[in-house]
Amino acid sequence: MYIPAAFSQPDKHALFDLVERHAFGLLLSSAGGMTGSHVPFLLDRARGDSGTLLCHLAAANPQATLVEGQEVLCIFQGAHGYISPTWYAKKPAVPTWNYQAVHAYGTARTTREPAVLRALVERLTAGYEGPAGWKLADEPESFAAGLLRGIVGIEIAVTRLEGKFKLSQNRPSADVDGAIAHLRNLGDEGNLALADAMVAATSPAPSRHA
Repeated sequence: MYIPAAFSQPDKHALFDLVERHAFGLLLSSAGGMTGSHVPFLLDRARGDSGTLLCHLAAANPQATLVEGQEVLCIFQGAHGYISPTWYAKKPAVPTWNYQAVHAYGTARTTREPAVLRALVERLTAGYEGPAGWKLADEPESFAAGLLRGIVGIEIAVTRLEGKFKLSQNRPSADVDGAIAHLRNLGDEGNLALADAMVAATSPAPSRHA
């Protein structure tokens, strides 16, 4: 990913936060031809220096049979949106798109071990269902066993983690303030999230000695 210095986000924990907030990512692999699958990921922050990503694919998905031992790329998209030059105080200026993105690289390992797959499905659903929601254990065992036979688990120990937070850090403060104000005025969820991200990215870091 092309990352100008102004937009680089080297803080591993900030990248982990984005991955967890926007866990529906894109799994890309090149074995057998460039292939991508859109899947929800789990991030295990404690496994490895750059974390470990977990997901699963349908067993019928050709990518599931091709990724074992291959380097893959997982892409996560955070807040993003259009920025008009009419929102800037400084001219001339051009339109642009602000966004947050994380690229995670690593070698994929696959499993069809039922116990591992069951734990993966239970962790994934618990995160979205909550304690009172749907549980695989509530379904008939024959149904659960059939479900697990139909998926392939994938584990990716991340070896390279890249973050690009392009949030107007290269613009004068008046331009940033103008863009944030217009995004808030537009008012939908995506624009408000982008405005919040821009505030966080362009505000002075708090003093450690305060």
